[in-house]
Order: sequence, then C-alpha cells, then structure tokens
Amino acid sequence: MATIAIEDTGPGLSAQEHERIFEPFTRANTPGVSAPGAGLGLTIAKMLTDLMGGELTVSSTPGVGSVFRVKLFLPQVHGAPGAALELPRPSRARRGYAGPRRSILVVDNEEADRELLVNLLQPLGFELRIAASGHDCLDLLAAGYQPDVILMDLAMPGIDGWETIRRLRALGNGSAHIAIVSANAFDKGQDNDVGIRVEDFILKPVRHSELLDWLERRFALTWLDNAPPAPVEVAAPVARVYPARPYLDALREVVSLGYYRGIMNQLDEIDTRHPQSAAFTAEMRGLARQFQFEAMGQQLNQVSHEN
Repeated sequence: MATIAIEDTGPGLSAQEHERIFEPFTRANTPGVSAPGAGLGLTIAKMLTDLMGGELTVSSTPGVGSVFRVKLFLPQVHGAPGAALELPRPSRARRGYAGPRRSILVVDNEEADRELLVNLLQPLGFELRIAASGHDCLDLLAAGYQPDVILMDLAMPGIDGWETIRRLRALGNGSAHIAIVSANAFDKGQDNDVGIRVEDFILKPVRHSELLDWLERRFALTWLDNAPPAPVEVAAPVARVYPARPYLDALREVVSLGYYRGIMNQLDEIDTRHPQSAAFTAEMRGLARQFQFEAMGQQLNQVSHEN
C-alpha cells in the first residue's frame, strides 16, 4: 500500500468547504485569497484515484493548511534504494494451453467487464459462461453447471460477491477455484469468511498477464506459444461510409473521455441513424472492446480532416 501525502501551508478549509472540496467547480472562499482555475482539479484527482481502486482524503486546519492523502495499491519495487533496476523481460506469447479444456464462469453486472474477460480467455481455449448477477450465478450452479473457475465481481446489485460465494459454498459448490475481480483495492487485504486469499484477488482494470498467471498457477498450465494461426478468409473490400459530422463529433467527445458505455451507446445511435456506416461502427466497436481509445481518437481526427 503506497501512501502519498501532499501538505500545504495555505489558509486551510472551513467545515463547509471540507465537505464539498471534491465536488466540481468548488472553490475555497477565503477572504483576500484568490487562485486561478475552474475548481475541477481535485474532482478529477479524486475520480482518477477511485478508478485506480484507491482513496483520496483531506484533513485541514483553518489558518494552518491542508493535507491531501492518496492511498493506492502499487507493485513493490525490490532492491536497494538508488540501485539500478532490472527491467522485466517481455512475456512470451500465450496463444493457448495444453491439456483438458477448463471452464470459467464470469460473474459481473457490467457488460463491458464481462466482454473484456470473454474476449481475452475464449480465444485461448477456455470455455466461458457469463452471469450478470449473483442470483444468475447461483441459478446456473443449481441447474448443474460446474465450472472449474469462477471470476467473481464484488459490487453487484441484489447480493454482492461475498454473499454469492457464501451461498454457493452452502449449496455444496466448493470445488471451483474462485478469484475476486474487483475495482476496490481495499478489499484485497481484508479478512473474509469464505477463504479467499490475497493472491486470489485481481484488481480492475484487469491486467491480462496477471489473470493468465493466476490461471497458470491454479491448473499448472502449459502455454502454447506456437499455435498455428486460424485460417483467414479474404473478403472483398467494403466501401467505408462515415456518419454525419454531428455524430462523429459526439463519438469523438466520449472517446476523449474514455467513456466505454457512452462510446457503445453512440455507436448504437449511429447504427440506427446511419445503417450504411455499419463497417465503420464495427471497426470502432472492435477497438473500444480492446480499450484502444487513443487509436479511435486518431482515426476520428483523420476522418474529420478528410471530410
């Protein structure tokens, strides 16, 4: 756990300012003190910290100053301070695995997160099923489905991940390996009553190598790095038709924000209004599912220049 403290010697915050300091466009109203800016810096910093599974807090004394503390789970750097670090070697390609096929159940209420795991694991030979809630997961298990692995989200409507695990254990489904896949890093170090160890916790956004390493340890997998590529059918080129400028501008805006759900909604809108742009939206969806927002932005900028 890394803790970063930023301390100032400014006028400090009143009790009212302390409660609202992370809200958008909030500025301190200290008499005689003015500072540039729109009042968004701390809001953005808090959002980014939350997205990384961390925590941003503030303590302040009027007339003395404020201390902002950021807590994050970060990789540990080994070695003496100041010593040259050995860079990790590039991981070898993993295009499949030897041995019996392993079945994986992905339990997550967010479609984007489910798709990300399915798109990563299915091409490697894993058999994937998905459940959008804890109740859906329990229904699948009660119907006789017995996965080798369950990738469980924690924050879900209805019953959360912890309660889902308790109930599936009570049903006698104790043979599956379970990994917690969650955006809340602070759950990682907490004790739990279902036997989930720290090494069985995978933080969102999921690093592909971390998840594959976890599967390798659980099943002693032997990865295949020379699997023959699937045959590619050469299709006739499809004429590219772009939607009208307002739709491109709206898409560019949500892409610049990295807002996955907004991107997908805008692409659905383009499909409805401009069905002739299906080839364009299909390509954009493929990039979005891989979270290649920078590549999407570059292509959209190029389209704007061409038009």
